[in-house]
Amino acid sequence: MSNSASIDPVEVAKFSAIAAEWWDPAGKFAPLHKFNPVRLEFIRNEAAAHFGRDARSLRPFEGRSLLDIGCGGGLLSEPMARLGFAVTGADASDRNIGTAKAHATQSGLGIEYRATTAEVLVDEGASFDVVLNMEVVEHVADVSSYLKACTRLVKPGGITIVATMNKTLKSLALAKIGAEYVLGWLPRGTHDWNRFIPPAELQASLEETGLSNLKLQGVSFNPLSWDWHLSSDVDVNYMVVAKR
Repeated sequence: MSNSASIDPVEVAKFSAIAAEWWDPAGKFAPLHKFNPVRLEFIRNEAAAHFGRDARSLRPFEGRSLLDIGCGGGLLSEPMARLGFAVTGADASDRNIGTAKAHATQSGLGIEYRATTAEVLVDEGASFDVVLNMEVVEHVADVSSYLKACTRLVKPGGITIVATMNKTLKSLALAKIGAEYVLGWLPRGTHDWNRFIPPAELQASLEETGLSNLKLQGVSFNPLSWDWHLSSDVDVNYMVVAKR
């Protein structure tokens, strides 16, 4: 796989080392499995509203293409394929792609998985109706370069959804110290708080690439019900929807 300026080899190696655990709901990616349903519902509803599809239908996105950049083991790629999207999953880690391909084969899903980068896809002239960029920007070496490449992959009339974490004292306490050192939800060192991005900064970067911001959505964890939900609180986790 070709190296790209936005790729951080240390971050790639970190996730490659635990690639075999992507689909274990009780393993190192357990928090992501818990987080996944709220992400899936949000993506489904936003894409359905944007493209005028019925979100309640079985395969509402037939005829539409989707790129899951930084797809990991395919936790989002597979449900997106089941919703009818022609899915391409891209990740800088060969081991992650190996895990994703094996699981998709077991699931009987035709997903195009590639160990590649956004920059390479741009050079190839690829474009998609939807580009998912979920929990990736906080792990790249050059956010500006990475976002420019990713947004160039959005077709005219298409959308991108970017999910990441805000750079606040609350996110430091909960997403970094709490999740990694107190509760042990994530392996220590999973995140670098210095790489977290305020929503205004992310939205400005998207606008600089020629996109128009549509929505800023917070996601919060409720310790009483022990689940995630959409909220107005963007202090820790948030998602941005933008269109070309």
